[in-house]
Parts: sequence; C-alpha cells; structure tokens
Amino acid sequence: MSNKLYPLLQTINDPADLRRLPRTQLNTLAGELRAYVIDSVSKTGGHLSSNLGTVELTVALHYVFNTPEDRLVWDVGHQTYPHKILTGRRERMASLRQHGGLSGFPQRAESAHDTFGTAHSSTSISAALGMALAAKIKGEDRHAIAIIGDGALTAGMAFEALNNAGVADCNLLVVLNDNDMSISPPVGALNRYLAKLMSGQFYATAKNAGKTVLKGAPPLFELAKRLEETAKGMVVPATLFEKFGFNYIGPIDGHDLDSLIPMLENIKHLKGPQFLHVVTKKGQGYKLAENDPVAYHGPGKFDPAIGLQKPTTPSKPTFTHVFGQWLCDMAAHDPRLVGITPAMREGSGMVAFEKRFPQRYFDVGIAEQHAVTFAAGLACEGLKPVVAIYSTFLQRAYDQLIHDVAIQNLPVVFALDRAGLVGADGATHAGAYDIAFLRCIPNLSIACPSDENECRQLLSSAFAQDHPVAVRYPRGAGAGVAVQTSLDALPYGQGEVRREGKGVAILAFGTLLHPALQAAQALNATVVNMRWAKPLDTELLLKVAAQHDALVTVEEGSLMGGAGSAVLEALHAAGVLKPVLQLGLRDEFIEHGDPVKLLALQGLDAPGIQASIKERFATLLAPEPRALKAAA
Repeated sequence: MSNKLYPLLQTINDPADLRRLPRTQLNTLAGELRAYVIDSVSKTGGHLSSNLGTVELTVALHYVFNTPEDRLVWDVGHQTYPHKILTGRRERMASLRQHGGLSGFPQRAESAHDTFGTAHSSTSISAALGMALAAKIKGEDRHAIAIIGDGALTAGMAFEALNNAGVADCNLLVVLNDNDMSISPPVGALNRYLAKLMSGQFYATAKNAGKTVLKGAPPLFELAKRLEETAKGMVVPATLFEKFGFNYIGPIDGHDLDSLIPMLENIKHLKGPQFLHVVTKKGQGYKLAENDPVAYHGPGKFDPAIGLQKPTTPSKPTFTHVFGQWLCDMAAHDPRLVGITPAMREGSGMVAFEKRFPQRYFDVGIAEQHAVTFAAGLACEGLKPVVAIYSTFLQRAYDQLIHDVAIQNLPVVFALDRAGLVGADGATHAGAYDIAFLRCIPNLSIACPSDENECRQLLSSAFAQDHPVAVRYPRGAGAGVAVQTSLDALPYGQGEVRREGKGVAILAFGTLLHPALQAAQALNATVVNMRWAKPLDTELLLKVAAQHDALVTVEEGSLMGGAGSAVLEALHAAGVLKPVLQLGLRDEFIEHGDPVKLLALQGLDAPGIQASIKERFATLLAPEPRALKAAA
C-alpha cells in the first residue's frame, strides 16, 4: 500500500510516536487509520465492522496510556486491527490471517503490545484484573484496561469478573464498547434493562410533569428532551455497575476524540475500579458496513468501492447450509424439535430456522454453558433440543455437557460446526479436540460424516436416538455430493467399506475419506468409511483387521485420544495384534493459514497420506495396478 495515501499514519511505528503528536492531528490520523483498515481487509479478508467501530477508541487509549507498560486487554480481539497497525505491524497487514503472517487476534508471541492472547469472548476483565493485582503485589505503578463489547458482557464469565473486581482493591479500568451488536444481534435482559427502568411509573410521571411545565417554552422543551436522553445513559447503567463496586462514567461518544481523550486522562488519575461506557457504531465511516454490519463482520476479499458481491456462479452448499436446511425440514416433521444457538445464528446456519419457527428458536447470547444446561432442561420435558455450536465453543461448556446432559442421558443433539482446522482464524477456533474430549464421556455418541449428504443423514440418525449425540462437520463445502431432501437416517454405529484393496486398510473418520480414497487408489489399499467415532463399528473393524496386514486411521482431529486411539483400544480389547498407523493432527497448536495448505503440512492431503503409508508399510503394500503404473 502506498504510504503517500497515509502521510501521517506512516510516521507511527509505535504508540510512543502517536503520543508525540499534537491533539489537533489525531482526527486526521484516525481518518487515515480507518481508510488503511478498509484497504487492508479488502485485500486479505478478515474482520471489518468491529474494527471500524474502534478506530478512535484505539487512538485515544494508546495516546493517553503508556502502552505497553500500561496493559490493554482486548476482549475477543475482532476489533484489534487498528491496535496492530499502531503498534508496529502496519507493513505486515498484507499477511493478515495467512500462514506465517499476522494473526487476526491478539497474540502474546506477536507483540509486547498484545498483553493477553484471545479470540473467545468475555475473558478480558478476568485477565486485566489479574494484571492489575499483579502490579499491586509487585509494587508496580501501571494501569490495566479491559475493553469489552456489550455482546461479550452478556456472558456469565464477565459478570463473575466484575463481581470479583469490585472488591479487589486495585486500579482497573473496564471500557464497555457499546455498539449494540456482537456477531448476531445481542439478546437478553441486560439489553432491555435500560428500557424497562425508563418505562417505570416514577419516570413516566416525572417526564409527563416536565412536559406540562415546559410545553410553553419550546427551546427549553427541546433542551429537556436532550437531557432526558443523556440521563437515560448516565443514571441507569450507573445503578447496575456501581452495585458491583465500580465508579461508573458515561456514556460518551466513542468516535469523538475531543470527549474520549480528556475523559481517559481524568480516569487515569482515579483510584480503584473504574467503568467507562463508550457508545460506538460498527462499520463507522464505511457506509456499506454501517448499513449491514453482520455481512461485513468477517468478509473475504472485496472491492471497497463496490462492496461485497454475490457470486456469479452457484457455489457448492456448505455443511453449515446443509445443517440449516435439515433443521428446518426436521422441525417441520417433528414439533418437538427446538433449536439453540449461543449468539451464532448466521455462523451456524439458523437464519431460515428462526424465520420459519420463531417460537422454537432460542439465541441465548454468548453463553455456551447456559446453552447446554438450557437444552438439558428442555429435554427433561420431552422436547428434542438441537444445540448448534462451533466445536471450539463447546469446550467452554464441558462441565455442563457431562454433568447436566450426559449423566442424565438426555437426548440432546450437538451440531458441531467448524470441526477440524478452520484456516484463517487459527488455533483458537480450530475444532481439533472434540473427538478426544467427547468420546470419553459415557452415554454420548459421535458421528463423523464424510460428505454433505451423509451429514444430513447422520443428523437424522442423531435426532432419532434417546441419548446425547454429537455430529461433527467442517467449515465450508465438502466433496460436492448431491444432498437428498429426505430425512432418512443411516444405521446407528455402522460404517461401510468404500474401496476393496489388499494389504493395508485405511479407516477414515469424516471428510478425510476423500483424500484417503485418492491415496488408496495409488496403493491399492482398502478404504473404510467409519462414520462413527463412538460407538465404533467393532464388528466391521475386526473383520477388516482379520483380512489385512496393517491398518491406518485418518482423522481431522487430535491424534492424542482421538478416533485412532479408539481403534487401538478396540483392537487391544479384542486381543488383536495388528500394526496401526495413526494419521491426524499432531500434538501442537496449528496457527492460521489456508486450510488446504495446513492439511498438507500435517500430511493429511492425498499425497501426504500416501507418503506416510509408503514409509511405514512399504513391504506390505499390494502391487500397484498396471494401469496406474502406466499412467505414472
């Protein structure tokens, strides 16, 4: 990107450079910073609406506080691109979310200014409180600032931290970035709290009396109306947060640097827990994103002058789309079905379901723990809950999964989107561990569809059970298999042989069946589509083991404790001694990048699977078919 377009921004290589600028230049800097964010994201893809909403707030925080000595802790991290640009990473924005490039979220290993790694919501207050108390214990004079959105504030963890911080006797600043928008529109009583109190009898009586007194003086009446709107924000939230022990300040315009900076400079000298309420707008400064912040939450590459365009050719249906259509079809068939999402309506493919079945749709906010126990309560009363949740977010509700669902053996279906590698979002969002952490739970089963149609069929299989079942499927499109419209289920706990070969048998779990089939063609190996990680089709497994010299397990999940480990356990329990090669995700956190490349680096594409099998079982492989030799 040409620095000629950003003459002031190009001089900022560190927040110390920013703090040397006169205040009169900060609005110009903010304008260049906003334009740079739009330009950068249009070329790489990434989060946009949330970052445009925090430009002025980021400038103000770095201008007033001595970062990184003063700790900024960003919640989730969707809004940290301006922060990255101002903290020495401007020229690396072209590598954003690419393998070996900048992370889309704060990362401690990336910069000293990223004081706490994140990507899941509602952790900032807890982390900043820890930092504030650490400074107190060590006798260090520095500030700790948590920046949290109103959507993230709906999670229980945020309120646990507020409750602790209010009595912790340390210097902590919580900045509420109130844009009335998380990923899906925010829900819950907190968002309605202000409206409810402002509609009370005392307030209504006082307001009407004021109108009567002032109606003869129009200028004063208009002034009173403006003061009323200000009072709504100043008085009522203060009641809530001051009960936690915070000194509440605000709300103030989060895009007005002339308000933000003096306010932060005053707060900087206050002692004890402080709560600053700033109001911002997602997509601020880019009209297309302002008008549709959901669509511009995480766009791919686009032309800023034109905006997002619908593809000219029909794309293959994604697994998410297949789930959403199945959900609607099954709901029409069975009135017991209810759908639950923890604030991921769009991401989990539930928009159509909400429109068609609003009384059976529940968005519980960013509250995964509550979502699972809420589903358990519904199941206790004879309903059939389907919890649509990303694999990575189910980790946050592990206790509820065991204690509230599995122990009681309740028929809850978990539709686990984003299983396996997710690409640009990196390690924090990868669904690498679900097979390992789910299969050890009694009563719970795990289905691993290999393609889109099988995903629909296995969802029906899961829904038909009277115990909890998780169906895991990846992000994006699959092999392009045509999806049937029926609600037919596949047999519970049964796999199938997809290719007959000799010597070596590959047992595939999930969508890696397809590269396994390609590898097997070159090796003349047998391929089994296992379909279920739990229960294993032990009968089929033992039959295949008896007919082959060696077995290979393939899964897009953690090797440690995964489906391959389940195969080894089953063979050992049956007294079968057979060489087994396990292929899957290695014992490491896999960072962001193109998912095709990441799978190749893990040896989980067709050439990688073939090479690993050749290396381990070269002497056991059947001769290659003559036609393949000729082709080679």
